[in-house]
Amino acid sequence: MKYRKGRLGCTALAAGLLSISAGSGACAQETTAFAFLRNDVGARPAALAGSVQAVTNDPVMLFYNPASLGTLASPGGSAGFFKHLLDINAGYAVYGQEIAGVGHVGAGVIYTNYGSFDRTDDLGNTVGSFSASDIAFSAVYSNSLEENLFYGGGVKFIYSSIAGYHATALAADAGILYRLPASRLTLGASLRNIGRETGTYAGVNEPLPLDLAFGASVVPRGLPLLLNVDFHRLNENPGEFIERFRAFTVGGEFTLSRVFQVRFGYNNQARKDLQTGTSSGLAGFSAGIGITVSQTVVDYALSSLGPIGNLHRISVGMNF
Repeated sequence: MKYRKGRLGCTALAAGLLSISAGSGACAQETTAFAFLRNDVGARPAALAGSVQAVTNDPVMLFYNPASLGTLASPGGSAGFFKHLLDINAGYAVYGQEIAGVGHVGAGVIYTNYGSFDRTDDLGNTVGSFSASDIAFSAVYSNSLEENLFYGGGVKFIYSSIAGYHATALAADAGILYRLPASRLTLGASLRNIGRETGTYAGVNEPLPLDLAFGASVVPRGLPLLLNVDFHRLNENPGEFIERFRAFTVGGEFTLSRVFQVRFGYNNQARKDLQTGTSSGLAGFSAGIGITVSQTVVDYALSSLGPIGNLHRISVGMNF
């Protein structure tokens, strides 16, 4: 049997199974079966271009820096939906709370469904169809070492399947976060996806997308703005030292009122990777809004892939 992507083109598969080669627009296989772990989770982080290493008091941030779970002011949960290109859909759900005398605990799940493929024979005749999907379950613990210093760790089980075949993995995340209230500055760092496959597609172990990230968030005096700057993939070793900092993101969140927030973001790595010829369009840029009514928060994000298209996310969260 042979497999044909059908409506699921290689560009759309950039979210998980495949990636777009920088500067060429051609499809290339990822070096990991679990590339979906790099995708942004939730509309708020996506609007901020993933620049959230030092963002606090949001249960979704446990997917980025498990230490941030320790900053939750009250129990909270969130769920969201992500519409990718063509047939790809994704979503998540997360919940976190403090247990007196123990610390903060949280759990979450993320999934991606890549839609349907045509199954063909050696002559190109369609003889059926199949699907592909990824899912990861996370459990996280966080506590404080002192008043403004938090640490966190988590474990995750990862499952990937395509056409009846599957791969599994176990991984861990670790993070630290430090708040400096006098300067309105927060620093955060995390190392995510530490682990290995426990079951493979073809008997060949593939590495997980290990990611060492560092970020800072600051609220400038006199401005209703939370400004974030993150550096990602610091563990990777490009040829030149300065290239190590190419994967940076910038995000900002304006609080216009107690009800309404406006967000923007820029992902430098994504912009370079999505360049087609000499044009990038708005690739790498993102924007979004947040609406808070009582204890309910609704977030929306629009992320640009340049000439390829746009991605839409929506999330709903609640504090208890």
